[in-house]
Amino acid sequence: MKAGSFVLSSVVLAMSVSSAAMADYSGPKLKMKLAHTAPPGNHITLAYDKFAELVKEKSDGKIRVQLFPGAILGSDRVLVEGAQRGTLEIGVSSTPNLASFSPLFQVFDLPYITSPEHQEKLYQSLDKGGPLNTYFEQVSNDIGLQPIMYAEYGYRNFVSSSKPLSGPDSLSGLKMRTTDSPVEVAVAKALGANPAPIAWGEVYTALQQGTIDAEGNTFPHMFGAKHHENLKYAVTSAHNYGMQVAMANKKWWDSLPVEAQEVIEAAAQEAVTYQRTQAYPANEEKARQGMIDAGIAIHQTTKEEQARFRELTKPVFEEFAANLPDDLLELVQETQQ
Repeated sequence: MKAGSFVLSSVVLAMSVSSAAMADYSGPKLKMKLAHTAPPGNHITLAYDKFAELVKEKSDGKIRVQLFPGAILGSDRVLVEGAQRGTLEIGVSSTPNLASFSPLFQVFDLPYITSPEHQEKLYQSLDKGGPLNTYFEQVSNDIGLQPIMYAEYGYRNFVSSSKPLSGPDSLSGLKMRTTDSPVEVAVAKALGANPAPIAWGEVYTALQQGTIDAEGNTFPHMFGAKHHENLKYAVTSAHNYGMQVAMANKKWWDSLPVEAQEVIEAAAQEAVTYQRTQAYPANEEKARQGMIDAGIAIHQTTKEEQARFRELTKPVFEEFAANLPDDLLELVQETQQ
């Protein structure tokens, strides 16, 4: 048995034991609101649907999670601000947008700091008890938040509505949508594009009206939001990895009895494991095929083109890495060995 399979089997076994142990939950009845921006059918939506289902199951129905998907309550920034203020128990944000609250989240924005082939080691570090989990719990606590679940977002790829894409040079001159992340903005500039920070809920209209003609995002996120209706080309750049992190109000979290916290944490771990192993792979494949069926030409990068992407974005990596703590960089880079 491969090491990764053993780890996964151990996690599944532990979760089964945990589920059985929590069948007699004796804590108080609770209700919480959780809001995110993902569209219906997306693996992020499925992950938080599973989370709500598991919280209810593990608490014998005494704890309920009321979900607000699809940016109903606002953008990532608005949701995290709501969690900070306590007007929302749990707000979900992508890691690039979390950089607006703490620049330390920029570490995940650094181009090519992680890669799909080392994903399992990254997961282990992000899960409860792992080095990155411990590190970012303190970072979040310092700004009034408590991380609950590091849901999978995936690796971003560049797309265009106006011209064919291949290597990085093909991005030159495009009006590129980015988040507010300074790293994303700098990456777009390094590749010759013109960055335009726009909130996620406004991107479809911006593409439709020609305000932008390119973006960098995951296939499932773009397909679920119907961006493919305004796109023609894509390139598998896989230039950075992101997560959709559920952030709870810290004071609210601390006010919960231990029994309730244990239920929520166990449900979060089980839900994210389900997402990583089932929902995300299936959603990625479905979205990619859906874009192809819609007439989008997807260019698979060659090793040479991938090396060129890394070469052009290396100055961005070095510029922003210089402003991040060495120990944080080391924690992420250790997962890639």
